[in-house]
Amino acid sequence: MANNTFSNVPPEIIDLAERSVEGYRIDPALYTQYDVKRGLRDINGNGVVAGLTNISTIKVLDTGDDMPNHGDGKLYYRGIDVEDIVAGFIKEKRFGFEETVYLLLFGNMPTEHDLSEFRKILSDLRKLPSAFTRDVIMKAPSSNMMNTLAKSVLALYSYDDNANDTSIPNVLRQSLELITIFPLLAVYGYNAYQYSANGGSLFIHDPDPELSIAENLLYMLRPNKNYTELEARILDLALVLHAEHGGGNNSTFTVHVVSSSGTDTYSAIAAALGSLKGPKHGGANIKVAMMFDDMKANVSDWTDENEVRAYLRKLLHKEAFDHAGLIYGMGHAVYSQSDPRAKVFKNFVEKLSSEKGRHDEFGLYSLVERLAPEVIAEERRIYKGVCANVDFYSGFVYRMLGIPDELFTPIFAISRIAGWSAHRIEELINSNKIIRPAYKAISPMREYTDMENRID
Repeated sequence: MANNTFSNVPPEIIDLAERSVEGYRIDPALYTQYDVKRGLRDINGNGVVAGLTNISTIKVLDTGDDMPNHGDGKLYYRGIDVEDIVAGFIKEKRFGFEETVYLLLFGNMPTEHDLSEFRKILSDLRKLPSAFTRDVIMKAPSSNMMNTLAKSVLALYSYDDNANDTSIPNVLRQSLELITIFPLLAVYGYNAYQYSANGGSLFIHDPDPELSIAENLLYMLRPNKNYTELEARILDLALVLHAEHGGGNNSTFTVHVVSSSGTDTYSAIAAALGSLKGPKHGGANIKVAMMFDDMKANVSDWTDENEVRAYLRKLLHKEAFDHAGLIYGMGHAVYSQSDPRAKVFKNFVEKLSSEKGRHDEFGLYSLVERLAPEVIAEERRIYKGVCANVDFYSGFVYRMLGIPDELFTPIFAISRIAGWSAHRIEELINSNKIIRPAYKAISPMREYTDMENRID
């Protein structure tokens, strides 16, 4: 390369990288030729079945037309429609995430007594090892909270006398501990980094044993510990909706793959965190929020459909925002007409936007949600419908809750560790084989040549 645009990479390594690139390229046509499903999905979005699960079901309702996978999406936790689960929480005005964790882990909705006992178990486990905050979280704080979470999870291995025990009782104990302390690891890690980078006051609030996980998140994060009931309930709803989404999503499949090797719980969850960190998975809600920041700066009238359409076309033509050619928050590997999580979320988002005086901004989100599928259909060849996914609104919600961008993906992890834990236990109980898919080799065979016969 003529110019070193990679400031941290020595020029000789850049030259080596450039030399190696062509040897890695694979002609996209070969995937069709050999019938290889890229991303383990076919052109219609159907996944390659790699396993069986009891934990959740993702469906697209049949519309009766000729287009496959074209209909409203449905999500079931242990066979129960997530929309019905949420409706029950709303009707009785109770926080539902702990109840959802119980359902995912044990297969049934808890009785009132079961839930009371389960909440007590989580509360009793909600503490870090002695001096862990000082010795692990406060030392070498990272600007990326997902790395902080992964570092902390791996460090917890050293504090566990039975870290390598993969018996189900021990794995369940480890899982419950991680589920209940993830909020502490994320919030304390964020506060430690802010203190290290910016100075000022450092506050570490101990969780309140009487509060739910959602309430404690806001309680620990805010200097004054205050929050409204609506704020806590919509955060609880976000945790419920992100808790599980099938065995094939990238981070959960990672848990299955890593668990199948027989490794420990901390290694499996750290691997899942590494997957979720990626912008194509858990980091998508940050991209949505940043995209809307750019949109608000470049669209003068948020209610003008023509102006918003023009901006969306610029996104697809790589002329706006990050020039990636994507409208973030739109589209899903399975859902076509609707993502049930986004559908449930939207009504609460509107209520919160009214409480926060940001209804105009909600109007822009709603307009983009309506216009984007039309613009995408006009500009791109698509094989199924395109709809807003759960990431579309979640970043906006977290911004309204005053949650810093750095914690958007960790909140996803705080929720999804419920599903990860259930899938790890399911893998350990049912599988005695390591997961090892095949890759077809396409490199041509060549003869070895001695050094003296190689041409510079």
